[in-house]
Amino acid sequence: MRTKRISVLAAALISALLTTTAARADAVADFYRGKTVQLVLGYGPGGGYDVYARLVARFLGKYIPGQPTVVVVNMPGAASLRGTNYLYNTAPKDGSVIGAFARDMPLLGVMGGNPAVQFDPRKFTWLGSASNSANDVYLLFVRKDAATNSIEAALDAAKPPIVLSGTGEGATGNDVAILLRDTLKLDFKIITGYPDSGAMFLAVDRKEVDGRFVGLSAVRSAKPEWLKPDSGMKALLQFAHQSRHPLFPDAPTALELARDDRARALINLASLPWTLSRPVAAPPGVPDDRAKALQNAFMAMQTDSEYLAESNRLGLDVSPVDGGGVTHLLDDLAKTPPDVFDYLRKLQTANKSGG
Repeated sequence: MRTKRISVLAAALISALLTTTAARADAVADFYRGKTVQLVLGYGPGGGYDVYARLVARFLGKYIPGQPTVVVVNMPGAASLRGTNYLYNTAPKDGSVIGAFARDMPLLGVMGGNPAVQFDPRKFTWLGSASNSANDVYLLFVRKDAATNSIEAALDAAKPPIVLSGTGEGATGNDVAILLRDTLKLDFKIITGYPDSGAMFLAVDRKEVDGRFVGLSAVRSAKPEWLKPDSGMKALLQFAHQSRHPLFPDAPTALELARDDRARALINLASLPWTLSRPVAAPPGVPDDRAKALQNAFMAMQTDSEYLAESNRLGLDVSPVDGGGVTHLLDDLAKTPPDVFDYLRKLQTANKSGG
């Protein structure tokens, strides 16, 4: 009799749990059904981040309960810092707004010391990153007709500097150029103030500058002609890869050119954000059930056959990191010795003041 009573209670408990779970799922679907979810992008139209954001907007809603429409809202400014601050401080925290921003925004947030950075990346509701750059690489492209177009020449003080385009403080291209100028003694001059990636591509084509740092995936999607053997561009240097990418066997990695252990340590630290090559997050404080639904939808999208086919067509790397993986990486970044962070901050200050 007692066993029967326990069995009845267990069955009732299981039924109640299933009912509660179903009710929560229905509540999430009810919230999103008929809604428009905004994907705030910290860049203008036309660049690699914009291409990726529009791909996410096209497929993500399919996997969110209630299947809302997802639209991209471009919010360029300060190399995506404006959009990142907005997402953290101002955007609704109900799951109706998510955001995409530069891969190095989390590093800037963890480092601290910059009053313009008004967010703690560890408090975002992380959906994840679509790429850990396993098949991507960050490259310095220069025009073949530039006055200085080789590593040897860039190391020669008698040669003119390689003139590069950049956006605002904290932009990946700016900070990588400064880091390598400082650690490898490469002679770079950085012209900042370009509003977005599209404008920087145009600056190279117009010969306003000699080249730029840019990801392979962005070149594939926005400037594939740069990859043709007979183009007027050449890959001079690779960053964020331990070994040479098979497509660029003649371009050395930054680590190959490092002269000492400190330079190697700094290059390795600065390379870490590439594990978050295409980060997507929601504001802090999103209700748990909606946060989980967004995180599940983001990872489910990564296996969608149409999404994968379109990513391949656009030349976008798909090697996803889930929200938990992002959190672990940020925790590891926070353990970096303060003196190394101080060094990187000084580089950024040099960038802001013109170096």
